[in-house]
Amino acid sequence: MERRVVIIEDERDVARLLEFNLQQAGYIVHTAATGGEGITFARNNAPDVIVLDLMLPDTSGYEVCKDIRSDPKLADTGVLMLTAKGEAEDRILGLEVGADDYVVKPFVVREVVLRVTALANRLAERRARGTQSTGAAIRVGPIELDPVTHDVRIQGAPTVLRPLEYKLLQLLVSDPGRVFSREELLEQVWEMRGDINTRTVDVHVRRLRVSLGPAADVIETVHGFGYRAKRDNA
Repeated sequence: MERRVVIIEDERDVARLLEFNLQQAGYIVHTAATGGEGITFARNNAPDVIVLDLMLPDTSGYEVCKDIRSDPKLADTGVLMLTAKGEAEDRILGLEVGADDYVVKPFVVREVVLRVTALANRLAERRARGTQSTGAAIRVGPIELDPVTHDVRIQGAPTVLRPLEYKLLQLLVSDPGRVFSREELLEQVWEMRGDINTRTVDVHVRRLRVSLGPAADVIETVHGFGYRAKRDNA
């Protein structure tokens, strides 16, 4: 099965380097030098992964990522953000706007190819699973989560979550009633430690609740402490 990658990168040498190596790995690759061109092509061709530079001549990669995530046609597309900005806050912002992964320039090309492949494989597995279930689900209220297949159902209906939303939900429902501090969530879900603004946790909890729809109240705020999944008997 053909796999497509769109590279949105205005540095021609970088774009060519990535294009060549991804083609060698078996991908059909299209490059775009502006955010507008890249989004237009992606909407018409449904790529598996978009490699997105942060600094573009017509707009920022953050805005492009927001546009991608707001388009139902690109809901399952993986986004790998590629940028010269390596500060923790920059990475968090990239994840907040919907990036699935983040690589800092200068990069090792092989690592980028492997990360693109991981995102493409995740999408392919999700499509192949369809509505299958292993029966090993975690159930909390109307939420049913399969830790093997990563399928999520709300009141029996399949629900698609972004990878970070899934990781956040899985951690919370794995121990209903336990309060996780924002610092713990940053460390375990985002793999970030140290003096980092925890606002990103609040942003993602809000987005997770929106994605959970009628099951949003399963995720409770414990003011002054953090978040927890409601116990069934609570």
